[in-house]
Amino acid sequence: MPELSETYACVPSTERGRGVLISGDPKSNAILYTNGRSVIIRYLHKPLEVSIYGEHAYQATLARFSPNGEWIASADVSGTVRIWGTHNDHVLKKEFRVLSGRIDDLQWSADGMRIVVSGDGKGKSFVRAFMWDSGSNVGEFDGHSKRVLSCAFKPTRPFRIVTCGEDFLVNFYEGPPFKFKQSHRHHSNFVNCIRYSPDGSKFISVSSDKKGVIYDGKTGEKIGELSSEDGHKGSIYAVSWSPDSKQVLTVSADKSAKVWEISEDGNGKVKKTLTCPGSGGVEDMLVGCLWQNDHLVTISLGGTVSMFSASDLDKGPLSFSGHMKNVNSLAVLKSNPKVILSTSYDGLIIKWIQGIGYSGRLERKENSQIKCFAAVEEEVVSSGFDNKVTNYLKYACLCPSKSYVKCFSCFIFLFSFFFLLTSIKKGK
Repeated sequence: MPELSETYACVPSTERGRGVLISGDPKSNAILYTNGRSVIIRYLHKPLEVSIYGEHAYQATLARFSPNGEWIASADVSGTVRIWGTHNDHVLKKEFRVLSGRIDDLQWSADGMRIVVSGDGKGKSFVRAFMWDSGSNVGEFDGHSKRVLSCAFKPTRPFRIVTCGEDFLVNFYEGPPFKFKQSHRHHSNFVNCIRYSPDGSKFISVSSDKKGVIYDGKTGEKIGELSSEDGHKGSIYAVSWSPDSKQVLTVSADKSAKVWEISEDGNGKVKKTLTCPGSGGVEDMLVGCLWQNDHLVTISLGGTVSMFSASDLDKGPLSFSGHMKNVNSLAVLKSNPKVILSTSYDGLIIKWIQGIGYSGRLERKENSQIKCFAAVEEEVVSSGFDNKVTNYLKYACLCPSKSYVKCFSCFIFLFSFFFLLTSIKKGK
C-alpha cells in the first residue's frame, strides 16, 4: 500500500470586507482554518504535515481547539457546531444546531465545559452559550440588534462573555448563567473582533473605524485605546494577544500588521509595523492574524500566510500560499528536486517543490479561468475560457535552450498541442 508522504494544503477562504478568525493550539503549534466544507489543521513547524476534516454538510466558517487540545469545535453557515477528536480519525463526539444562520465566531471556556458562539440569527438570537456535552443553554444574550461578528470567553474566574458586531456595540455579560450587564458604543463602524488577554485582566475590541478600545476584564469598563499616532489607516479586521498579555497584534486593510505595547493603564503604543511581501494590490490586504508562541501569523485577502518571529521583529517573514478554489489540473516536471505545477478554477498557477511545498505563483497578465494545462521542461501552455492559448517561456530554468524555437522537444510539444486544439475545433 502506498503511503501519503506530503500534502500541499489549500489556504483559508477569505471575503473582502470580512476578517478571518483563525485559531491555534500552543501545545502542538498547530493552527486551524477553513476552506469550503473542510477544516484544515496545519503545523507551523511541519508545513507539509496536514490533516483535513471534511464532514460538514455546509461551508465551514471557523474552528477552535478545546483548552486541552483533545477536541475541536467547528462551525458552518447553517448554524451547526460539530465537536470532534483532534486525533484518531477525527471521530465525531457531538453535533448541535445552535443558531438559525451563519456562525462567525466560537470560543471555549477555560475549563473546557462551555462554548459560546455568535453570528447571524436571522432576526432571532445572535449569541448562544451552551454546555459542550449536552447542548443545554447557560444564559440569555440580549442587547444586539444585528449580526454579531465576534465573541470571547474570559479565561479566568469569575467567567465573563463579551460580544461585538454590526450594530457598533460591545456587550458585556456576567455569569454563569450569563445575563446582560452593560453595553458600550465607543466605535462608529462594524466591530470586527474582540479578544480577552490570556490572564483575563483586559479585553480589546477592534473595528472598521480604525480604532482599538481596551476594557477591564472583570468589570467591562473602558480603560484605554490604541494610539492614533502611527496607527492603522484602514479597517482593523482582527487582533490577537501575546502569551504574556502585554502586547497585541493587529491586521488591517491598509496591508500592514502592527505590534502594540499595552501599558498598565490600558493604552496601546505601536512597537513595530510589519509589512508583508506582495504587489501592493487589493489581495495584499491583511484580514486575519494569530499570535502563537513565538510565531506572528498573518493572512492576506489573497490567501498568503506570513509568519514573523516575535523574538526578532526585524527578521523578514516566512510566507507560504496555495489554492483557494478547486484545483482542476496539474503537471509534474522532470527535475531534481521534483517540481509540480497546479492550476485552480480562478486561473491561479502554483509551483510546488517536493520536500519543500509552496514555492511561488506564476505571474499571469490575465487571470482567466484555465481549462487545459500542460508543461514540458520549462515550457508551460494553457488554454482558458477566454478562447486564448497562452505559452509561458523560460519557466523553472529546466530547458537548456531557453527558447521553444531552439528546443526541439518543446517545439514538438507545442506543435502537437495546437494540432489537438485544431482537431477538436473541427469536430474530428
